[in-house]
Amino acid sequence: MELVEPIRDKKQLENMKRYLKDRSLRDWVLFVLGINSGLRISDLLALQIQDVKDRDRITLREEKTGKTKDFPLSDNCKKALSEYLKDSGLSSGPLFPSRKAAGSKATGSISRQQAYDIINTAARKVGIKDAIGTHTLRKTFGYHAYKAGNDITRIQQLLNHSAPSVTLRYIGITKDELDSVYINLNL
Repeated sequence: MELVEPIRDKKQLENMKRYLKDRSLRDWVLFVLGINSGLRISDLLALQIQDVKDRDRITLREEKTGKTKDFPLSDNCKKALSEYLKDSGLSSGPLFPSRKAAGSKATGSISRQQAYDIINTAARKVGIKDAIGTHTLRKTFGYHAYKAGNDITRIQQLLNHSAPSVTLRYIGITKDELDSVYINLNL
């Protein structure tokens, strides 16, 4: 399994969102919800429309940990979900239905592989050369939360990591970046 990176450049994030929205509102919402929630792909793909429709919060049981996760939706997520649900006409079933299921009696969500293909293709189309995958969404959430000044122990808790050092390594904060705090402070 290849180690993937967060998307660090906000311009690249915007380009990804624009590319995905132009292609598919479903894929755009998957990306927007992923980078704004820090959910693992298995938890994103398990979401049902009733989990998000007309809600300000999402509550779910994480597949990997079995822990309950309850968090508010950001304005960007609420707007994206509202647009997607209105445009798609979906009222029940999986939030990210497989197009193969749309014309049949199947009711499944897209697969992890489909999600990977969607995100990886979009990244390549907007010029991102780093290793990108579904876990990139979760890492991007953690990276930008940290860069926005949020305490690493809070991010650690949100991502269910065992220690701040694990979270820093996970989101790609290097020793050089930490050392720059000492070098640039100069009080």
